[in-house]
Amino acid sequence: MAFEQQLASHIWPLAVFLLLLIGLICVMLTLPRLLGGRRTSRAVNEPYECGIVPVGSAHFRIPIPFYLFAIFFVIFDLEVVFLFAWAVAVEETGWVGFIEALVFIVILFVALVYLWRVGALDWRTQRQKLDLQKLDPR
Repeated sequence: MAFEQQLASHIWPLAVFLLLLIGLICVMLTLPRLLGGRRTSRAVNEPYECGIVPVGSAHFRIPIPFYLFAIFFVIFDLEVVFLFAWAVAVEETGWVGFIEALVFIVILFVALVYLWRVGALDWRTQRQKLDLQKLDPR
């Protein structure tokens, strides 16, 4: 019986928080619908209601290097997250943690050198490089 009372005394703040959270979400979803006006026009149905008439298609091709750049950013951003977690606990991990972090950094550095050697970090394609050489044969 004492355990159930102790458990209930620890859980009730969480239950109150969840009820308040659900209530806040309901208010935030219903209040704009009740107070907001309803307008329908051609401009409202445009993708960007900014006063500028859209020209052309919204579908256009983005070159592959932008995707590669985004992928590399995500990879090295995750590296920073892991190293930050290690830096917070560096005293507890000691030399074993230091060696593990060093191995992690070396693996990532080798991967970076490999990507650089393969040409994955180059913005221009081989065809674009050849076209530039034809224009300026220095």
